[in-house]
Amino acid sequence: MKRTYTVLLHPEPEGDFSVMVPALPGCFSCGRDIPEALSMAKEAIECHLLGLHDLGEKLPAEGRELMLPRQAVKGTLLAYRVSVELDLEVARVA
Repeated sequence: MKRTYTVLLHPEPEGDFSVMVPALPGCFSCGRDIPEALSMAKEAIECHLLGLHDLGEKLPAEGRELMLPRQAVKGTLLAYRVSVELDLEVARVA
């Protein structure tokens, strides 16, 4: 299964980047720089989707519009698209 999600990176004053995935409420991460933040975002998305799958919940697909949570950070947001490939049958056994 392949899914692609928009991730939002917010530069923090200390130089790190906070990461949120608007289509997956509760899916957050961070990284020291943009490449690490995107890598951590991919890992967070995979873990989030596997958790939803294990709970028997529907895996959300991203809609045509990007909905930001109310508590979305003010200031600069960098948007990237991250693709994940999941084999849910293998993941369940692992």
